[in-house]
Amino acid sequence: MNGEARASRDAVLAHNARAWDALAAAGAALARPAVDEAFTDPRGWLGGGGSTGRPWLPGRLDGLRVLCLAAGGGKHGPLYAAAGAKVTVVDLSAAMLDLDRQVTRERKIDLEILQGSMDDLSMLAAGSFDVVIHPVSTCYVSDVGRVFREVARVTKTGGVYVSQHKSPTSLQTSLEPNAAGRYELIHSQRGGEPLPPVGYSRLREPGTHEFVHSWSALLGGICAAGFFIEDVCEPDHTRPDAAAGSWGHRAAFLPPYIRVFARRAPGGKGGTAGGSAGAIVLVE
Repeated sequence: MNGEARASRDAVLAHNARAWDALAAAGAALARPAVDEAFTDPRGWLGGGGSTGRPWLPGRLDGLRVLCLAAGGGKHGPLYAAAGAKVTVVDLSAAMLDLDRQVTRERKIDLEILQGSMDDLSMLAAGSFDVVIHPVSTCYVSDVGRVFREVARVTKTGGVYVSQHKSPTSLQTSLEPNAAGRYELIHSQRGGEPLPPVGYSRLREPGTHEFVHSWSALLGGICAAGFFIEDVCEPDHTRPDAAAGSWGHRAAFLPPYIRVFARRAPGGKGGTAGGSAGAIVLVE
């Protein structure tokens, strides 16, 4: 990485760390610890994660090594630990990690808590984790391929990678409908620059730098890094009676997220993006 690229990356990370510290201090929706009820049945609360009725996670997490990546905030790490896993939490924001520390003290839960960026996991040994849980966050870095390569390095062969991402089309599209009641595609996938800032929105985190990543970069990048994708779903956030312009209305036209279940391939080979399956002939 050349000096200019390094400076740009570091500036984005520093900006987003400050933004998430501010969101945590303000008690934003995504910076609130898990509710008390979740700890009465943490494994049940975590759910299965899949779209096909096939569970993405084991019924029991006891003893599994789980990395909760870019997942500070007092929710993911504490719940996986309460369900029996040996958990490491990595997050860029010191304030978000403080929420994890707060919950661990209150609940008497053991967590390894590390401050760092999702695209540099050099503090973690290769092949360390059975499961990597990665909530929505890849939009906060410009080079998502680097993230996936780091995740692949620290995941055991056969290990599970569950990640959720903002849909590129959703990020490219206006937050409010136009005068004709239609949502407009207004941002390009290309350019490498962060999206223009917005005020409060459930779809965008105010104050952060966010980047659009194409499906090729997201799904292809996961495969190229050394994973097989076994399942994909778009969580349903629609509301049948939602008013135009609301979260539930827009979600019916533009699902905001995609959730991906992938497994670490042996020998560092991923799916078709890795080239291990040979040429593919497409018949129209």
